[in-house]
Amino acid sequence: MTLKFRIDALTLHTTEGVVSYEFDSDLTVLAGPTGVGKTTLLELLKYGLGAGEARLASVASESVNDIVLSVTINDERLRIARSLDAVKGKKVRITDLSSDQRLQDHFVGDDEPSLNTLLLRKLGLPSDIRAAATKGKSSRAGNRVTFGDIFKYLYVPQYAINRDIADSRDSYYSPKRKAVFELLFGLTDPEILGLQSEVAILNGSIDNSDTQLKTVLDFLRDSGTQNREQVEEQLASALNEQEASRELLDSLREELDPVVDRQTQALRDLLTEAERSLAEARAVTLDYIRQREEIFAERRRVQGDLARLERMRDAGARLADIEFLVCPRCMQSLSGREVTTDCCRVCLQPEIGPDSPFADNYEAQQLELQLAEMADQADATVSHIERAQQAVVDRESLIVKLTETLDLRTSSRVTPRLQAFSDATGQLATALTQQEQLEAVLRQWDRVTDIERECESLKAQQDRLKLDISSRKARLASRRRELLAALDEEFRKTVSDLKIATVKSASFDGDSYLPIINGKVFTKTLMSGGGQMTATQIAYWATLMEVSRAANIAYPSLLIIDGPRLALNTATETCEAIYERLNQLVNEEPGRIQVLVSDNELPPEYQTRFTQITFDYLHPTVYTIPHPGEGRVDVIASADD
Repeated sequence: MTLKFRIDALTLHTTEGVVSYEFDSDLTVLAGPTGVGKTTLLELLKYGLGAGEARLASVASESVNDIVLSVTINDERLRIARSLDAVKGKKVRITDLSSDQRLQDHFVGDDEPSLNTLLLRKLGLPSDIRAAATKGKSSRAGNRVTFGDIFKYLYVPQYAINRDIADSRDSYYSPKRKAVFELLFGLTDPEILGLQSEVAILNGSIDNSDTQLKTVLDFLRDSGTQNREQVEEQLASALNEQEASRELLDSLREELDPVVDRQTQALRDLLTEAERSLAEARAVTLDYIRQREEIFAERRRVQGDLARLERMRDAGARLADIEFLVCPRCMQSLSGREVTTDCCRVCLQPEIGPDSPFADNYEAQQLELQLAEMADQADATVSHIERAQQAVVDRESLIVKLTETLDLRTSSRVTPRLQAFSDATGQLATALTQQEQLEAVLRQWDRVTDIERECESLKAQQDRLKLDISSRKARLASRRRELLAALDEEFRKTVSDLKIATVKSASFDGDSYLPIINGKVFTKTLMSGGGQMTATQIAYWATLMEVSRAANIAYPSLLIIDGPRLALNTATETCEAIYERLNQLVNEEPGRIQVLVSDNELPPEYQTRFTQITFDYLHPTVYTIPHPGEGRVDVIASADD
């Protein structure tokens, strides 16, 4: 039996009040001219369910605050409320209407708990299903199947009704579209889809292993080795050469030991002491030079201070010849005062002459004494520097003589052995380097073996998965044949009943699950006028709903069609046939299937046969907001044009 899925009511909380609609009938038609908001209402319904990106008109985004849906899924009734605010709309408020209990808020998106997971669970589907491509060598696990993918089989939007079936023109979406079809009609199950994802992931792992194997083999080819055995032989040869070099080095060391006699050792000790003494003499020389520079710097400072005193004394002498008539500070006249002879006219203190005790400046005397003392220190430092430099020369001469004596004593006895020692050391180093290189190559050959084993294991695992998939699909083969035959037969009959003028032949493609019209798959069909494609598509959706009902398949029992007459224009006979087929669909088992249709108007003879909600520019769908008038709104259906 079909899976019960109904929209019971829709409520909009707008800036100017509340708008409510109830959908009690099995077939409800939203009728009215273009631009009154019928598509807006359906897109708001899609938005409320979180079923992908909804195309919201300005009246919705500017004037609607919240949308509240009452839905029935199987035996459960839920109220789903979602804000149109960009931030608040990331969460939905859910109430269980059966118990009138507020449930935990759910997220629209990947965060948990998510509305997507909740709705899929209510439909009996897990939320972690992935649809991997089964053709080619895809290495991706596939995208997750969401409620939005299921909703593509429930809602036929106006902007796609005359050109597309569940995004069938998007080739990248094809694996997921077909996976959803197979899930809804029981042609596959989550376990099979999970196994297919694992096979795709293994494709990537196998490709990665093959790439690694090729890289390693290229490296080994460049190393000049053909196989592992050849590397092992070369490694054994390198180890033998190492052993021979070590034996030779040990022999040379034994021969060199007697060469070091007592006199040679004494000369070496003297040389070491002379080198240490030379270093100390150089350090002392540098220290005396530094002291001399410090003395010279201090002398320059004292000489500067002495020159300053001389300039002050000269300035005083020059000012002494000036007779002040006014005070240089307060500018009062000095001529009326009595000044004692040999006293200053300004301060009235005794003049300082050449014989005055103050004439000999104490500070100048101290500075001159410092200069004399520093001159003596500088002379002494120069003497120390000369003695230290002579010591450096003497020690350098001693080092040269000791070195020549040692070289003369050891050259005839040590040099030939040192050459042999050097040759043996070089051979040992070469053998060690060769060993490291060969061991690295050997590790790469080991890696080749490991990669080959890993690749074989992955391929064996993949073969087991493919065999499991084939076994599972084989158990569904008879069901698949029967179901596809029923879909093909029902589709032919429905297309014939709809009297589509341009359709000469029609069938159902068991590979793409799309209609075949006049020998071509729907997505490749070019029909004269979009209305003929619209009628063909309605025949397709009516076929899916009818076969699922007759075959007792758990297919959601909701079908929303937006604008079937919009592209048909004057094709009155086809329009009447469409509504006749939809009427039959809901009347075969009342209460089992719900159909919502948005249309310009109903054919006259059907206007009283099922529920019709009529709109116009004075009474738009969002009736709390005044309509700006005909032709003054952007039509959602034109968004793709």
